[in-house]
Amino acid sequence: MATTLHTLMDIFGAEFEDGREQVRLEKIVIPMVQRDYAQGRKGTDIKRVRERFLEALYQAVTHAPITLDFVYGDIDAEGIMTPLDGQQRLTTLFLLHWYAAKKEGVEKSEYQFLERFSYETRYSARDFCSLLIRHPLSSLRGISEEIVDQPWFPLDWNQDPTISAMLLMLDSIGEKFADVPDLWERLKGKAICFYFLPIKDMGLTDELYIKMNSRGKPLTVFEHFKAEMEHRLQEADAGEAKRIAAKVDLAWTDMLWSYRSGGSEVGEEFLRYFHFICDVICYRNGDSPQGRSNDAFDLWDEYFGQGNPQAMGNIRLLESYFDCWLQFPEKKDSDVFFEGLFSYRHEPGKIKIEERHERNLFEGCLHGYDDAEGKRAFTLNKLILLYAVVSYLLHREEISDGEFLQRLRVVNNLVQNSEFEISDSEKRAGGNRMPKILMQVDSIICEGKIDSAIETSFNASQLLEEQEKMRWVEGHAELAESLYELEDHDLLYGQIGIVGLERPEYFSRFQSLFGCDYDAVGCALLAVGNYSQKENGWRYQMGSPARKSWRNLFHKSSVSGFEQTKKCLHRLLSKHAEFTDELLWEIAESYLEECRQKKLYDWRYYFIKYEEFRPARYGKYIWDDLMRLPYEMMVMWTERNLSQNAYQPFLMAVDSQHILRDDFGRSLFWGDSYTICENHAYVTYDNETEEVIEEVPILQNEEGIDREDRIQKYLRRRCPEISTINSP
Repeated sequence: MATTLHTLMDIFGAEFEDGREQVRLEKIVIPMVQRDYAQGRKGTDIKRVRERFLEALYQAVTHAPITLDFVYGDIDAEGIMTPLDGQQRLTTLFLLHWYAAKKEGVEKSEYQFLERFSYETRYSARDFCSLLIRHPLSSLRGISEEIVDQPWFPLDWNQDPTISAMLLMLDSIGEKFADVPDLWERLKGKAICFYFLPIKDMGLTDELYIKMNSRGKPLTVFEHFKAEMEHRLQEADAGEAKRIAAKVDLAWTDMLWSYRSGGSEVGEEFLRYFHFICDVICYRNGDSPQGRSNDAFDLWDEYFGQGNPQAMGNIRLLESYFDCWLQFPEKKDSDVFFEGLFSYRHEPGKIKIEERHERNLFEGCLHGYDDAEGKRAFTLNKLILLYAVVSYLLHREEISDGEFLQRLRVVNNLVQNSEFEISDSEKRAGGNRMPKILMQVDSIICEGKIDSAIETSFNASQLLEEQEKMRWVEGHAELAESLYELEDHDLLYGQIGIVGLERPEYFSRFQSLFGCDYDAVGCALLAVGNYSQKENGWRYQMGSPARKSWRNLFHKSSVSGFEQTKKCLHRLLSKHAEFTDELLWEIAESYLEECRQKKLYDWRYYFIKYEEFRPARYGKYIWDDLMRLPYEMMVMWTERNLSQNAYQPFLMAVDSQHILRDDFGRSLFWGDSYTICENHAYVTYDNETEEVIEEVPILQNEEGIDREDRIQKYLRRRCPEISTINSP
């Protein structure tokens, strides 16, 4: 049957085809199985929907007419229409027409058609509608208070959700339309119309109504957003509106349907992805969504409304961003696509990601782009990667699968190594970098190159490394997979500068080395040289039995000493093709023996010999002056600051029981005295007078390097029977 355009006034008495017969619509009845009227409910979301819908109706009667979305219903042989979809709109129109008639004293014969609208969700709702029509309105505002005060209004009707919602809606209508002149005449002039589609022979059982309407469930924001979106599109371009509305109702909804999980709805998924698209548009305009509204209606007005000169271009982008996923009709199809891109371990032809991240970025966006308050919960890292994937899907015919994987790997490497650069806040150093970052992603994905002209995007060092690797792969295609395997190492996360490209045989050696015990690696590496790096002018980074310390060392930043670390690493890698714990401890022990033979005990000797210097923490140390005072140092327990668990390792190694925590572990406390380790000696001071009580001097050469093991000497002084300490 064909759809026809009607108003609430003229639909009663209109005739519709019923097979070969004509059926006259005599009455509209909201059936018992339908949900309660919801547009008048309380709540922030519903209030926003109500205000926007009333604003649309207000504009229709004061400026330009409006055509609402379809109303579907079945008309029986007696002419009674039961709406399958459109109950909420019809009820609001019923209340608006009642208000207009009472406000302007319209003759009863003109508004008598309202008696042919009835609610049967409850007897109370049915009776309320009937009695309301007879009630003469005496006040244009505060309508609900007047009605509730009538003798025909039982108090228990306040508990009926449909009646209470109608009362609230009447108050809202009174506030909105009180000053509109000739409201009834404007409604008669077809200011508000809707399409009616009669549906026959669908078997409109109670089960079907319950399934489609979820009795008692309030209207969703998406239902109203969709209607308003179509209306706004019609104002701009009727052709665009028709095409996109059809996609929302059919192709896009069908595609999103299979992603529902845990009670989620297609409308919620649509709006989350819509939010992602709006953020992308914002960044591409050179702006940041921070500080802007996250409300879907506000986003539409800002990016797709008539006041935006780029609205039509944004609408086409919106369409393309949804259309690109239609090549994956169901979730299982996109799962296969993403499983071909990402893996939780190194696999040839895939990109390694952490297990805490979902592989299907599109699904992650649909389910988690917004939090419960509508604020973005999707990280910028994920946003960038999803943007890269969408950019590929929009140009899939121009980019081979192999090219895309290689380019996406580059983007992923940049994302993982730009922790401090990826930001859309003007308050952070470097400001909002997302516009330039997305420009760089487009260049990498679509053109296969890093655009050096784009400044302040990803980490500058990582951009240079990625350019170098791209050139290297072109000349060493047969070694590309070994490079990618190195990139996927847990300590590197895509940044391989610490190994470099000069010696490809070091790729596998690095993996062999760091397949060993980290403590053994650290001792062997220190045996070949001082690989420490200096941070912020006072804090030093070294390796430890904990993984994070090595990742900090191997990721180039503003700290000094990276190149020296690289030299030491290469020196160690050059010694063997494969490494074991035993081999590494042999290298460390060989260095210790060399120190003993020369009787030169520099700070590295103590680090390797005594495990108190190497706790399984962050590998952070403090030296006031490493060159002049190498034996005056602190082991940090936290990553950035001193804490009560910090300590002086030369003291911890000789007496862990008397370390004074209140002094950040810088002294041994004896009650009336305390001992500290100075660069040349262990010195004990009187607590009261601060005078030296005892000194254990350490023999040193002209360069200030110990000529004897100071820890052993102090222990022998304290406990003469002790002659040695076991090495680890």
